[in-house]
Amino acid sequence: MIKGNFVDYVHINVQSGNGGNGSTHFRREKFIPKGGPDGGDGGRGGHVYIKANKHIWTLYPFKFKKHFKAQHGDHGSGKKKTGQQGQDLTIEVPMGTIVRSKENHQAVLDISKENQLEILVHGGRGGKGNWYFRTSVNQSPKYAQQGEKGQEKQYILELKVLADVGLVGLPNAGKSTLLSKLTKAKPKIADYEFTTLKPNLGIVPYKEHHSFVMADIPGIIQGASNGKGLGHHFLRHIERNSILLYLISLESQNVVQVFNDLTHELKQYNKELTDKSQAVVLTKSDLLAPDEYSQILKSFQLKFPDMPSLVISSHLNYNLGVLKEIMWQLLQYSQPKQAQKQHINCDNGDLFSKKQYQPI
Repeated sequence: MIKGNFVDYVHINVQSGNGGNGSTHFRREKFIPKGGPDGGDGGRGGHVYIKANKHIWTLYPFKFKKHFKAQHGDHGSGKKKTGQQGQDLTIEVPMGTIVRSKENHQAVLDISKENQLEILVHGGRGGKGNWYFRTSVNQSPKYAQQGEKGQEKQYILELKVLADVGLVGLPNAGKSTLLSKLTKAKPKIADYEFTTLKPNLGIVPYKEHHSFVMADIPGIIQGASNGKGLGHHFLRHIERNSILLYLISLESQNVVQVFNDLTHELKQYNKELTDKSQAVVLTKSDLLAPDEYSQILKSFQLKFPDMPSLVISSHLNYNLGVLKEIMWQLLQYSQPKQAQKQHINCDNGDLFSKKQYQPI
């Protein structure tokens, strides 16, 4: 999927180097007429590696360069000299990259750790020279081994954005606005749907020089799990978020129904997504009177008493400090087994149970 400079799905072709051939050289020196075999081995062909680089955020470079080829090994030579090994090639990708076989789309590697280094394709082995094949009954072998051919493979690189907090919601729910208020990110903001066509990341500062990463995921519509709207292109990015923050606009006719629709789409795509730590944020409170949005919040909490929920206004900066506190505490207990034993205490004295929610 290509949107501007953000690329999260590419096809590449990689080829390792051929191994060098072994040498069939014989020793030739003055006064030594029968010096015997001294052909050296061929050098190994270069491997192709893939490495995680935390300073890369997109697969954009692969939009222009799709073919990667390691160097061939040199042939062996006389005086038992082994050919030089082919230079290895390292491909650097963002953290969160999945490597899939183009042939069957099966995942081969998951590049998710900093500086993680994995081998994609092995270089061909160098052939043995005639020195290697000498025996007591065959003291002058006139043959050597050919070098092994390198391998050529096609892969799919699929990027899943790594973030601590993922913002999930319908189009125009206020995700980009919230990201711009809590971080220094500058996502595109407008009053029409699908303004966000690529995931945006921002760093949220917290107390005592702590921080966490927030991701604005493009809007999810009904049927997204079947590919509608932006569909699978961006649902996969949610898989790599530690906690999920559902943003629902108070303009919605039925907040409960919107929440159930969102969780249904995530569950249809990947059942494990609903096991993540999560909270619900009702946005755009500045469009309603306090008693109106308070009533909507109470109705939602009666329906889902164990789900952390909060009303905010990004435009007025209302409750954004409380929201940061909720997110930070959820991150501290984001493991499912721990989360069910913890509670979230907020600055305003409210107590939110951290029990996992199962949609009805």
